[in-house]
Amino acid sequence: MDAFSYLSVLLSIIIGLGVTQLLTGVGRIIRNRDRIQVDWLPLLWAAVLLVVFVQEWWSSFGLRGYRDWTFGSFLFILAQTGALYLMAAVLLPEQIDESPSLAGHYERQHRWFFGFLIAALVFSILKDRVINNQWPSRVNLGFHAVMGAEALSAILVRHRRYQETIGILAVVTIAAYIGLLFTRLQ
Repeated sequence: MDAFSYLSVLLSIIIGLGVTQLLTGVGRIIRNRDRIQVDWLPLLWAAVLLVVFVQEWWSSFGLRGYRDWTFGSFLFILAQTGALYLMAAVLLPEQIDESPSLAGHYERQHRWFFGFLIAALVFSILKDRVINNQWPSRVNLGFHAVMGAEALSAILVRHRRYQETIGILAVVTIAAYIGLLFTRLQ
């Protein structure tokens, strides 16, 4: 077993836990739909985050040729994946009785959610710098900057219509990002 195969197991576990967190949360909402006020915005973010987890897993295959693994370089990858997991952990309510309104839960947690998104983006950029000894391509860096600006503005502007707009923009941004940079396994 090569180093990538060994190290990718832990990344796959964290990604799997994040996907499980999202799918369990959606299942919990469906099962308790008569006791919770469902809201589309956190469910949209759950779908976006599910796609981000798949993209992260997909793009991690590009690390298979990297041979100079250090504990530090692996920590950047773990930090990015861990921040994505934490996004999943705060997005949907753990207990329906604690949050009978999905919109209310989102309102209480959205700053943490977007803070973890910013952290994931920063770790993603730093990961490229550490692993590849160069900054991401201009297109890749541009998408990181757009998503970072969307996330920061979503932390600062609490207005519901603005939050909805950012959610829809994120769908377009992620779709364009994957379409331009990650359609083929590298």
